[in-house]
Amino acid sequence: MRKPMMAGNWKMNKTIPEAVALAKAIHDAVAGYNNVDSVICPTALCLPGVQAALQGSSVALGAQNMHWADSGAYTGEISPLMLKGLVSYVIIGHSERRQYFNETDETVNKKVLAALAHGLTPIVCVGESLEQNKSNQAHTVISLQVQDALNGLTSDQVPSVIIAYEPLWAIGTGLAATPEQACETCKTTVRGTLAQIYDNETAQNTRILYGGSTNEKNIGEIMQQLDIDGALIGGAALKVESYAAMVRITSELYK
Repeated sequence: MRKPMMAGNWKMNKTIPEAVALAKAIHDAVAGYNNVDSVICPTALCLPGVQAALQGSSVALGAQNMHWADSGAYTGEISPLMLKGLVSYVIIGHSERRQYFNETDETVNKKVLAALAHGLTPIVCVGESLEQNKSNQAHTVISLQVQDALNGLTSDQVPSVIIAYEPLWAIGTGLAATPEQACETCKTTVRGTLAQIYDNETAQNTRILYGGSTNEKNIGEIMQQLDIDGALIGGAALKVESYAAMVRITSELYK
């Protein structure tokens, strides 16, 4: 069985003291829910402080982005070597990175390969725009994103990657795909593409998260969908009560 995951993307929020305080509060609030992988992803500046705050905790730490090179003349970037030993996960190809910072499927692939080479688990984001959704292009767009992101990976490597399906029109808008819609995309498009490229066993062993206005009110219904293995959470992850509730609800469903 694929272990469920609640991954909180804090985006560009929280000062260092605020991030440390939030991490400590989350650590206390989700203690004991060991059948769910709890992951928080603060800004890069906050990572060392949050890592210290999570010592002895079951809550794992992730970064929001990284460069593919080990070092070099890339002002403002963070390399996988800098993250190694500091985090376990790294979000790659989030729609905001693609939209505002010109991330492409090619750079996403470079980052995925670099993350795996350094023992980091990539959380790779894929998803369609509202226009693409309305024009029935979602399947083609997402399938190509999955193929390009995993280019060069073997079937043994793929289950070490987590794929997060996030329809762009549902991120931070308060809108969300219905649980059935989200599950169908995760099953037919994402997992189906994995089965087509590799094989069904590889597809079944790979975790797929759903993201896009997930919260404590809709997570129960979302997590009852067989092909959704967790959530990549935005705003709700910045509140102890809502994030902890999402972990608790998921944990109870997987008992």
